[in-house]
Amino acid sequence: MGMPIKDQLILTDDLTDENIREGVLEESANFNYNQRRDFQAASLGLKLNEYDIQRYKRSKIPTLMLNGYWNQMTQANQFGNMYGSGSYWFPVSALTLKLNIPIFNGFATNSRIQQARIKLRQTENQVEALKLQIDQQRDSSINTFRTAITDMDYQKQNMALAERVYQQTKKKFEVGTGSQLEIENARVQLQSAQTNYFNSLYNAVSAKIDFLKASGKL
Repeated sequence: MGMPIKDQLILTDDLTDENIREGVLEESANFNYNQRRDFQAASLGLKLNEYDIQRYKRSKIPTLMLNGYWNQMTQANQFGNMYGSGSYWFPVSALTLKLNIPIFNGFATNSRIQQARIKLRQTENQVEALKLQIDQQRDSSINTFRTAITDMDYQKQNMALAERVYQQTKKKFEVGTGSQLEIENARVQLQSAQTNYFNSLYNAVSAKIDFLKASGKL
């Protein structure tokens, strides 16, 4: 069943081609890799690898420990005499200094440092590969978005043209110079143009979402 001539298709949302475009160019210009959570995680892994190297290096550094205590002692034949007026308490104190030089674990530590450095280089390569992947995703998404915007503009023009043709055909029909078939064909063309425009709006929104995801905003 066709749409009656007097009926109109009305969007109930505020979605327009203008707000679909909004913010994309600014976001593209101001992109930072740290906006992506996967890049944040990769950067954290890089920091952990660097800390591992520092930790192993510091384990080779000699450590010096200073301990001490201070106390008081007394001597008495009976427990009660310890606190009498004639009792004498004398101080007792000592200091100990301990130097720990890691000699025997040096080879094992050097091996751990070498392994940590290899792991660090591997992580650095993974981070660089991720940056290239992000660049490709963003380039692909922005190109898809631009294509969707171009199609949306084209479909909007077609819809405007179909609307003008339909209105002109209506006027011809009303004054008796047009036929019912002409107005029906014009109505079908208008409905088709509207459908194509709404589909292009959907595709543009979908492309914008993909771009925002690639930019780390979603």
